[in-house]
This record gives sequence, structure tokens and C-alpha cells, in this order.
Amino acid sequence: MSRFLNLALAAALLSATAGALAQPNKYAGIGRDATPKEVAAWDIDVRPDFKGLPKGSGSVAKGQDVWEGKCAHCHGIFGESGEVFSPLVGGTTAEDIKTGRVARLNDPSFPGRTTLMKVPTLSTLWDYINRAMPWNAPKSLSTEEVYAVTAFLLNLGGILPDDFVLSDKNIKDVQNRMPNRNGMTQDHALWPGKELGNAKAKPDAKNVACMKDCVAEPKVASMLPAYARDAHGNLAQQNRLVGPQRGADTSKPEAKDGEAAKVAQAAAAPQAAAKPEAKPTAKAEAGAAADGKAVMALLQKNTCTACHAVDKKLVGPSFVEIAKKHAGKADYLAGKIKAGGAGVWGPIPMPAQSLSDADAKTIANWLAAGAGK
Repeated sequence: MSRFLNLALAAALLSATAGALAQPNKYAGIGRDATPKEVAAWDIDVRPDFKGLPKGSGSVAKGQDVWEGKCAHCHGIFGESGEVFSPLVGGTTAEDIKTGRVARLNDPSFPGRTTLMKVPTLSTLWDYINRAMPWNAPKSLSTEEVYAVTAFLLNLGGILPDDFVLSDKNIKDVQNRMPNRNGMTQDHALWPGKELGNAKAKPDAKNVACMKDCVAEPKVASMLPAYARDAHGNLAQQNRLVGPQRGADTSKPEAKDGEAAKVAQAAAAPQAAAKPEAKPTAKAEAGAAADGKAVMALLQKNTCTACHAVDKKLVGPSFVEIAKKHAGKADYLAGKIKAGGAGVWGPIPMPAQSLSDADAKTIANWLAAGAGK
């Protein structure tokens, strides 16, 4: 029996040791190390010095066939593109090929900036075509097709002749013909940093906070002319129940500026007249509640009406429902308005609100007094 137990223990130890050796990384039970073949499938980037470029070649003639079959439907027969994609070819000259700087990049009257005008390194073109094209089947081009399409693209730009064969052997020579090869500069001193030898390096952005006489934040708004206000029905009834945009009630005329000012004054009046009390009674709260029009102006100003209506449920409960549930609880309501929360009226949360304490108290008093119109 003891011999059997010894054999069983030895087998268990061997099994545990084998399991430990089988773990490919330090996180037991979580994933595994990628195989060399899997790493190679992802390790396809080509650097500006052409490290990572696979051996191979492709002709301009072959590239034209591939281009017309797999590229032209997005980028145009001549690289001019259509309505969706930016042009790839155009804007470069024979002089640009000599100097390595595209003159039209400094011409504000030129209508656009093509890829061959901007890109300084040929490796960028080869690498992007290889990993991302064609759009509907990325990485599906063979190495020969990538060389060929790159050669044809450069031929369209007048950089390579019609009979050229681009390969890993001559690609560095072709780099010396890129129209904007000298267009990448560090003169702006934004990058690279001092650790890469750029003594002029400075932060990408520099700003100073405004501490006095600050410009008022602009308020962007929209309006409908009166004659078109109800052209497509009541917009307030055409919006979804989720989100901040409720839509104007276009079944009624728009309030005039004077009327809006009166409503705003009415909203401010109870706040100015209110006196701080340590523990206001329910009766005092009811007496201090603002009239319905003034509070509605506050509710609209603070976008409360995006989720709540007076007497019907929208995203959240109606104001009448809230008033019935929490009658006389002005302090509680003011705190909930400011803090937000979820669970009392369902799973949809109400975010914390950024309105002032005075506005929150005015709305809470109105709700605690019954939410009267």
C-alpha cells in the first residue's frame, strides 16, 4: 500500500511540474505568449530607413492593372479621387523633385493638398498601402502588388517613368526623388524634444489663464423665422424623449424679448426678496415659493425640462408627481436637485446639476408647495 502511495505522489508531482513548465508567461491561466508566426504576421511596419521592408519588386505596368481593379473605385483612375477621399496625385512639379520641397504648399491660392505634395517618406506610402489597402480588404495585397501599386502612384505623380520596376534594391534611390522629402522640418521647435538633440524645442502649447477683465463666454443659440416656425409641425412633439434637446413648441408664437425679460425678472424677484432662515417651516416654504411662470423660466434656463414635464412623465417623473411624493420637503428636494441620483423613480439616473443654490432652493420651494402653474 505504501508503495502505491509513493507512486501516486510521484505521479502528482510530475504532473504539477509539467503544468508549471507549460505556463508560457507569469500570469497563470491568462492567455499565452504569441508564437513567432503570430508575431511575424503583425510585425510588418516599414521604417523611413526601410528596415522591415520585405524583399520583392513590382512594375508600373503591373501597378496600373492592380490600381484599376482594386484602387480606382475610391481614388480615381488618375489618383484624383472623388467626393469622399482627398486626391493622392497633383500639385507637384519637376522642380519640386529636384529641390525636395513642394512650392505649392506655400501657395494659399492652390485649391488643395494632395498626398504626394505632403508625404516626405516613401516608406510611409509603401507601409500604409501594405497594411490598410484596399479599404474593403486590408492586408490582402501581395508584396509584388504593393511594390507595383506604389510604383504606379509615383508614376502618376511624374516621379517614376512608365517602364520602372520598384524593388527593395532601388527604393532608397527613389526616396531621393520624393517631391517633399525635405519638407519635414524642426524649425518650429515643437518636436522632437531636447532629448533627441533639438536645442530649440519648446512645449507644443503655451497659454496663460485669464485672471481679470475676461471676455464673457459666448452663448450659441438658434432661432426660426416666424413664417417658418410651424412649417413642419410642432417640433416639440418630434424629438426623442432622451437627450437635452426638446425642440421648441412651434404651435405657439415665439415669446418676445420683452416678455422673456419679464419672466427672468419674475424668476429673480423671489430670490432677491428671500431671507435666510435656519429652519424654515413648511408654511414658510409654501409662502416663499415663486409663481409658476417664474419657476418655469428657471427650469428652462437650467434644462430641467429636457427630462421633466409639469404633468406627464418624460425621461423622469413629472413635477406634479414629485410634488405629491415630497410635499413640504423643500430642503430635501434642493439637495436632490444639486446632487442628482437614481433609484427613487426608476433606473435612469439624474446627473448632478450645476445651478446655483438660490435657483435650486426656488425650484424646491415650488415643488414642495405643490408645483402649481
